[in-house]
Amino acid sequence: MSELFGTLSDGTPVHRWTLERAGVRVRVLSYGGIVQSVEVPDRDGRRADVVLGFTDLAGYLTHPEPYFGALVGRYANRIARGRFALDGRTYALARNNGPNSLHGGERGFDKRVWDVAEVEHGVRLTRVSPDGEEGFPGRLEVAATYTLDEAGALRIAYEAVTDAPTVVNLTNHSYFDLGGSGHAGGHELRLAASRLTPVDADLIPTGALQDVSGTRFDFRRARAVGTGYDHNFVLDKGVTDTPVEVAELYDPASGRVLTVATTEPGLQLYTADHVGAPFAPGAGVALETQHFPDSPNRPEFPSTVLRPGEVFRSETVYGFGTR
Repeated sequence: MSELFGTLSDGTPVHRWTLERAGVRVRVLSYGGIVQSVEVPDRDGRRADVVLGFTDLAGYLTHPEPYFGALVGRYANRIARGRFALDGRTYALARNNGPNSLHGGERGFDKRVWDVAEVEHGVRLTRVSPDGEEGFPGRLEVAATYTLDEAGALRIAYEAVTDAPTVVNLTNHSYFDLGGSGHAGGHELRLAASRLTPVDADLIPTGALQDVSGTRFDFRRARAVGTGYDHNFVLDKGVTDTPVEVAELYDPASGRVLTVATTEPGLQLYTADHVGAPFAPGAGVALETQHFPDSPNRPEFPSTVLRPGEVFRSETVYGFGTR
């Protein structure tokens, strides 16, 4: 089902699609590819929205920086000093996070209106990012397909092709609050990650891979998340052709469980410490599947380079249940 959700100042309409299957209801916006809401039952069958978001378009336009539920690109996470070199040429990007480029720049994919077409059990969002958009090279044709499978899991599959060498890193930026209470501090997290990428004062990876043993970053056994995290974890499985489960988030109060499976090699854990009003710090937990931050400047990291004739593919699956 689709409906008009609002209109931008230039008159561009924004639509909302509702997907429903196996007791799960998901609403997706053409603006930013935003997952506006995900409604799932608790252990007693009571439904609640388990992602942070707004009830109207104005909320997203007024509060863009937390990237609530957005499709993030052309490059998710940070690129140091807003610059990278590729094939001997240096590219300068928009710097929108101190000295760095973050989540695609000042007007990344999260602030664009996407074309949307219905597919079986979901929708397919497409757009063309022109050569030079936010400083990135190459004309990039992008598609993101959101579907609900027979178990009610939300599957997001990304594809992209380019006409010139470029870099690509796409993710969804939903913040999960499994209790629907406005605070996720009591959630318990398990992550299949033995290492993380430590960062400097500007949150740029140093290039090292740090063992999580004996640190507050060790979530290999489920424990309370708390706050104070904005870090990329190196998933033990690495890059895979099909999604592999890497994370589980559990809310003991409601009994809701979120599982995350992905093809990506990394996952950014962000505990919403700086989301701002109307939400409080710790209101949700973002689990952003991705390649590593600043990979274009780190040849030792898994590559994010896409060349003509290649197809970028990535898939992440968010499963919902109770216990």
